[in-house]
Amino acid sequence: MSVVTNSPVWRPFTQHALQPGAFKIAHAEGAWLTAEDGTRFLDAISSWWVITHGHRQPEIMAAIRKQTETLDQIIFAGFTHEPAEALARRLVEITQPGLDYVFYSDSGSTAVEVAIKMALGYWRNRGEARTRVIAMEHSYHGDTVGTMSAGARSVFNAPYEPLLFDVARVPFPEKGKEQEALDALERYCREGAAAFIVEPLILGAGGMLTYGQQTLVEMKRICEKYRTLFIADEVMTGFGRTGTLFACEQAGITPDIACYSKGLTGGAVPLAVTMCKREIYDAHYAPERARAFFHSSSFTANPIGCAAALANLDIWEKTDARARVTNLCVMQGARAARFAHDPRFSEVRHLGTIVAMDLKVSQSGYLATISLDLMRFFNARGLLLRPLGPTLYVLPPYCVTGEELDLAYDAIDAAADQLASGAL
Repeated sequence: MSVVTNSPVWRPFTQHALQPGAFKIAHAEGAWLTAEDGTRFLDAISSWWVITHGHRQPEIMAAIRKQTETLDQIIFAGFTHEPAEALARRLVEITQPGLDYVFYSDSGSTAVEVAIKMALGYWRNRGEARTRVIAMEHSYHGDTVGTMSAGARSVFNAPYEPLLFDVARVPFPEKGKEQEALDALERYCREGAAAFIVEPLILGAGGMLTYGQQTLVEMKRICEKYRTLFIADEVMTGFGRTGTLFACEQAGITPDIACYSKGLTGGAVPLAVTMCKREIYDAHYAPERARAFFHSSSFTANPIGCAAALANLDIWEKTDARARVTNLCVMQGARAARFAHDPRFSEVRHLGTIVAMDLKVSQSGYLATISLDLMRFFNARGLLLRPLGPTLYVLPPYCVTGEELDLAYDAIDAAADQLASGAL
């Protein structure tokens, strides 16, 4: 296989002493990646959850090429451009009513960082001493300092603990214990918390843990009761992953602030937005410059990224993209059922286009070395699957076929057999 082993590149979330090489991919199309030597990999996790319709989706690629012919980059303070203006208008139209303003950034982490800063700025500009942020146990919101603070304390952020601010934690609302989470949230909100940030319906890096729509409804109700701002981190869940365009749709709620990124451009290029209600924008609108919202990056609202996102929205609005998502939800549900009563697995769960299950093994947590063995096993079978410790999940692009999905699930079946026999 085409593997790079002698490289100056420092790769993310990688212990190079244990994973010294990386497959060198030369081509991608649809649900497949092709290495320089011709080896193919089924991208069963959408390249870290970003690819939606498929790799190199033609309309998005065409929009990118066209945009490079007119405008590549421009400062976004005091200047603007039509792709950014058009994208903002369309995002306001397709998201839940009330998300009236769009702030551009570059990634999921920065979208959430912006959301936290918006919330804290809102209360400061209103003259109210609210600074505490509430988050959910096991959550992950990014790798900047603010988002690490909101995320669960873990090996991900342990070296940076001295820099992180204190966050109130509510228990994950596992089945049968939802009220414990709601009671904890209400207690913190009653004390005057600034904001509650949550991944709606499913926690991503925290283990693909799922919870119900009604719990999300109740969380929003509690926040409204105590005027705590509700931040929905839809970086992963947005653009179809949970079966609807946005996860909050399923609960019929509108967050005060919402974060979108990965699927915003169909996964083609980096772009993120943080959307908010009018009152949050208005709290920063004043004759005093000191009340402005002080956040930016050099590439805010990059025109090429915005053009890719507009093409992505065209696909959602003018093609059968929603039908493909519905079909994938059905296919995933059928394959999850295959393992529902399998004694080798526990907690088989299915939400929209996502399926996850936990291997019954002695190791637990993200650092479980079994995940490295499993990755090697899947790679050898031509699959990009990246377990979260003993948690296996399948989160494919929407163009995947049933036959391609079966390659992933047959490999999961075989991996469980190998583990049981001690061969893995």
